[in-house]
Amino acid sequence: MRIEPVTCAIGAELLDVNLGDAVRDDGLFHEIYAALLKYKVLFLRDQDLDKLSRKDHMAFAMRMGELETHPMVPSHPEAPGLVQIYKTPEKPADRYENSWHCDTTFREAPPMGAVLRCIECPPVGGDTMWANMVLAYEKLPESVKKEIDGLIANHSFNSSFAAAMPQEKRLAMKAQYPDSEHPVVRTHPETGEKVLFVNAFTTHFVNYHTNAHVRYGQDYNQTGVDLLQYLISQAYNPEYQVRWRWKPYSVAIWDNRCTQHYAVMDYPPCHRKMERAAIVGDKPY
Repeated sequence: MRIEPVTCAIGAELLDVNLGDAVRDDGLFHEIYAALLKYKVLFLRDQDLDKLSRKDHMAFAMRMGELETHPMVPSHPEAPGLVQIYKTPEKPADRYENSWHCDTTFREAPPMGAVLRCIECPPVGGDTMWANMVLAYEKLPESVKKEIDGLIANHSFNSSFAAAMPQEKRLAMKAQYPDSEHPVVRTHPETGEKVLFVNAFTTHFVNYHTNAHVRYGQDYNQTGVDLLQYLISQAYNPEYQVRWRWKPYSVAIWDNRCTQHYAVMDYPPCHRKMERAAIVGDKPY
């Protein structure tokens, strides 16, 4: 296996390797996982169903942990736990995806990572981008690092994907997935790196309104909102990003604990069919 970095900040392509072999080869799996921790997102080409069956797709992901179900997206009928992210011109309402986010941080324990394979994609467009949120934290001004130290933020399903739902369904989903609170700066449990951990699911700081931050009354509303939006916008910096152009049977593996991603929705009226195995993670600290 050869490893070629894609950018200076994040991402590497794995060459001369079939991911299915890593299901049965411990040494190969550990080499791939070490590369994941280093580069944060890995890419492979030509991982078709003969080289990587849906069963092997799931089995590789399960080497990193238990698979996570998605609250909105169905699994493949032949592979429970392999989520079908199928975008079609016939269902424009299902095309909501273009926002910088870290998967399901509205849960108390968001996934640690995911393995995503392209089944069908447009001839051009439909790329996915990832951002290195370790680097985003590292490059913050020291004054900002000091200001956000110890801050906790609220993450909500209800304020994002659920907004397009009928009220009855939205309230039912809110009851099933209540808001979660996570540190604004989390620590990666394996590398020890500090990670800026706010994204499209983040609504507000829960412990900002203190004498240290607020002068009078509603002052916290403006200053807290401005600070949160500034932090969320760090993922937008191209210097922290990698952009991957999909081809059929390309694969991306990413560490959800220290990255954000953005599915570029620039391809209607084409189809884009992806299958993803997400791995259960732990509670951020």
